[in-house]
This record gives sequence, C-alpha cells and structure tokens, in this order.
Amino acid sequence: MIASLNGKLVYTDSSSAVVECGGVGFRCLVTNNTLSKLPPIGQDVFLTTFMAVKEDSITLFGFLTTQELEMFKNLTSVSGIGPKTALAILSEFTPDRITLLIISGDAKGLSAVSGLGPKSAQRIILELKDKFGKSTDLRGASLSAPAQGGELSSVKEAVAALVSLGFSSSEAFSAVSTLDASLDTQQLIKLALKQLSKR
Repeated sequence: MIASLNGKLVYTDSSSAVVECGGVGFRCLVTNNTLSKLPPIGQDVFLTTFMAVKEDSITLFGFLTTQELEMFKNLTSVSGIGPKTALAILSEFTPDRITLLIISGDAKGLSAVSGLGPKSAQRIILELKDKFGKSTDLRGASLSAPAQGGELSSVKEAVAALVSLGFSSSEAFSAVSTLDASLDTQQLIKLALKQLSKR
C-alpha cells in the first residue's frame, strides 16, 4: 500500500499529477482543489494517497490534505460510489461543503456533480448523514476544518444566528447549504434570510 508520496512534481494535466520519488514517477489522479494548489513543476510536493487495486489495474489517488483523503474514504464507503465518482465530487466541492450538503440532506445540491444522479446523491446522504451528524454540530462544535477561519466557521455562525432568530435547524441548514460557503457570516445570513422569506 502506497500511503504517501514525497518528491518532485514533474508533470500535471487536467486530472492528474506525476510525482518523482527516487527516480520513479508515480501518476496520481487528483481533485481540482488539489490540482489548483500544487507547486510549480520541478518543486517538491507531498501528497497523501489512496491506492485502488483491481484485477486489471492499480490506481493512485493523490490529495494535498488529509481532510480530502478522509472525505474520499467516506464517499467510497457508500455502496455504488467508486473512487472516480468520489474524486468528481471532491473536484466540485470542498470537504466542508460536502459535509454541509450531507448533514442538511441537500440531495439536489450534491447531485449537481456531473455523473452523480439523484438516487446516488440520496444514497450518500442516507449512509453518511448519521456518521457525520454524530461528530458534527454546525451550531457549536468544530468540524475537521482548521479552527482559524475557513469556510465552516462562517457557515456555523450563520446557521447558529438563523436558529437564534427562530428558524429550525433544518431550515437554517437548507438555506445556508445553497450558498457559497466562502462568503463571510453576515453575507450568508443576509442571503439565507432572503431565501427563507420567500418560503
């Protein structure tokens, strides 16, 4: 099992990166998020990896963060969701955003990923919602995101504010999950209130 690669980045394309370690180049399929944050060609890079072994192939998947890797493992634990589908989901959304979509039950938002149908999105939510819910509380506890800022801190604060205004947790989750999680707390609250007022 190849758990990580630490070497020189020698090649990238739209979906993969090649890391040279000890004279051997390892090709990893990567997410758009990882691809956008890779260093320039020729510089050193460290990737955590997941190795998928089949009868006729061995495929490496590479991630810049352990958060992406853990979400990848969670997604591939869902029946019918293979490594390439999990990679597509992580290329569309950050791990924090995926967590929010799952715990808010937003199958429509999740199925925006190309190749992921409504039934598959519902299956992901059904199989992971309880697991994420036990270790996640958007109204107070932190997720696996860093404590200093990040998308989820604003999301948690916005949800908490909406709940304090009298909306149910599900209503707050549903409204915030449709918004850009990179917005600050005040913007999230303002846009969520506009949505909620139309219901």
